[in-house]
Formats: sequence, C-alpha cells, structure tokens
Amino acid sequence: MKILQIAPLWETVPPPAYGGTEAVVHLLVEELVRQGHDVTLWASGDSKTSARLQSCCPSSLRTKEDIYSKSVYSCLHASLALKDAQHYDIVHNHAGEEVMAISHLLPDLLMLTTMHCVVTPDTRRVWDNYRAYFNSISWSQRRLMPEIRGGRFAGVAYNAIDVASFPFQNQKQDYILFLSRMSPEKGPTLAIEVARRTGRRLVMAGKVDAKDRDFFTREVQPLIDGEHIVFMGEADAVLKRELYREASGVVMPIEWDEPFGLVMPEAMACGTPVIVFNRGAAPEIVEHGETGFVVDTLDEMVQAVAKLHTVDPAYCRARAVQRFDAPIMARRYLGIYESIIEARRPWAATATPAPGSYVAERAEELSPTRVA
Repeated sequence: MKILQIAPLWETVPPPAYGGTEAVVHLLVEELVRQGHDVTLWASGDSKTSARLQSCCPSSLRTKEDIYSKSVYSCLHASLALKDAQHYDIVHNHAGEEVMAISHLLPDLLMLTTMHCVVTPDTRRVWDNYRAYFNSISWSQRRLMPEIRGGRFAGVAYNAIDVASFPFQNQKQDYILFLSRMSPEKGPTLAIEVARRTGRRLVMAGKVDAKDRDFFTREVQPLIDGEHIVFMGEADAVLKRELYREASGVVMPIEWDEPFGLVMPEAMACGTPVIVFNRGAAPEIVEHGETGFVVDTLDEMVQAVAKLHTVDPAYCRARAVQRFDAPIMARRYLGIYESIIEARRPWAATATPAPGSYVAERAEELSPTRVA
C-alpha cells in the first residue's frame, strides 16, 4: 500500500522528549515500513524515519522562537504535503485542522484524520465542513465529541508504544512518580497532596510550557523541597524509562477528559501500576485492580497508594504487549485504510465503514467497564 503520513510541524518525529502525537506517528510509520508498505512522511526536516521524508521546514517549530506566526508554516506544510496526494492509496493526517481545511481542494481524496486532540469552538467550523474520514484514539473521545455536520467516523484506534524499548523491573523503589506537563489539567498539585498524605516520596518530571509557567512558578514550585518532593525537569527518553522502571507507581490526578494518555501504557510496560482519576480514556487503558487503580476522588487515590504492592508487575507488562504495542496499532490502522479504500470501489454497498468493526481485538475493549 502506498501511504502518505502527515505529522505536525511542532515537534520532531520522533520527539526528543515531550511530544505524544509525534511519538505515535513515528511508531506507526516505522511499523508500516517494516511490513513492506511504501510510506512518505511529511514532518520537520530534522525528523528521523525509515520512510521517505519530505519537509518544508528544516527543524521543528518548537525550536523556532523567532518565528512570529508559526501557523503560516503549518499551512505551508499542509498545502505542500497534499500537493501530490492523488498519487497515494490513502492519506493519513495527524496534523489537524490545517490539512482538513485544504483537503477541500481535492474532493476525491481518500484521507483519514486522527483526532489527537479535541474539537474546540474555534475549530468547529472546519470539522462541520470536513468531508473525509476521521478516527478517534479512544471510545471516550468519541463519546465526548460534540455533534458535527461533517466527516465520516471510521472507528477507534488506540495509541501505541514501543514496548520493547521500555525496561521491565519487578522490584521497585519506594517513590511514586508524576510524569506529565506541569499544567493545571494534569493535576501536579494534587499529586503533591497525595505524596504529603501518604508520606511517600514523589518524583516529578515534565515539560513547563510558556503558557503554564506562571502556574508552575506560583502553585507548584513553592511545594518542591528537593527531598520529599523532587522535580527533575523535562525527562528525555532515557530518564523517563529509568523513572518508570523504578517507581512503585505512577499517579495521574488528571482534571480533564484526556483522550488517551501515553503515560499509562508506558508505565505498564515497565511493570509499574498507574493510579488515575476516572476521566476520559483512563478506564479503557487501566484495568482496575489489575494494572492499577481507577479512582474517583483524591481520598481514593491516597488509599490506592497503599495497594500498589498488590498489582503484579509482570501482568502490567503482558497487558501492555497485548493491547498497546506498535504492531497492534498498525494492524488497526491498516484495517481502517482498507475499509476506506474498499468503500470507494464501485461495488461497495456503502461509503461509510462499520464503526469499530475492524479495530477491536476483543469485545471487552469495545465497551470497557470499570471493575469495582
């Protein structure tokens, strides 16, 4: 299959540290190439890939603080990526609304857009006018998506990680880990409160975006003492894996309906259980009592810390392999691609694929439920 993959310009593919979408794109592209597909990747020029790399920008926009209007570069990226799109069997868009808007210039284009983010009021008009296919990265994201007039839903495909690159460890140290952006919706101050109430040492690592700097300086930094509460800065790939491997558990007091959250399967791959608030896709990823704990309140999160030792690290690793390894994700997307292409054939009975029928490995993953 000849496939065009369009990544965002904001981060390098793969990202050196933070960058969930770009990490997922890298894994998907590498697995598709490994399986023998002809893949072209449009991404920043400093990306590293086994596919054919095309770019309009020599480095990611994150490195270009001197550019006033980065959105202009994103539009250029989208238009050039689609210039020869008719020569591909399928176009897979990970770069959001700019590509969706320009796709109207190619009405016969077979394109799939993955919803790595959520529909917002300022992007709603683009979605209402979109005429190609889209998929979500969790069933929660699909359920919470506002009603739109455009687009054809093609199913759910969970994000993936390279499980083999995450080191498994059975014996853990006595600290809990918070690894995320230092933003209000990720709940860093709540993680600190969990550490205070349990007496556990908390190690924190994460990116501080410019828009979150005031929050971090005002609310988080005064609580960091360097002993009981330790902040490691933004963790690169090596440090992140070391922290996961040795932590007794990861706490995720998320304050928003996160569509997926790669931290959860990454921790599980290292044999480390996750305690997460029952928001967004959390109950689809963490199996309550088996790979961690899905809780509703801060009190329940505090109580769950005392039960971390009851979770089998080997089971966490096994479930990460079974559900979130890169070949699993590639198989899901290939099923979606083939269904979209089949719908275009003259003898196809319908132009819309059956939602979810080709992305589920087992029935319980289609309708995940929390086990009390």
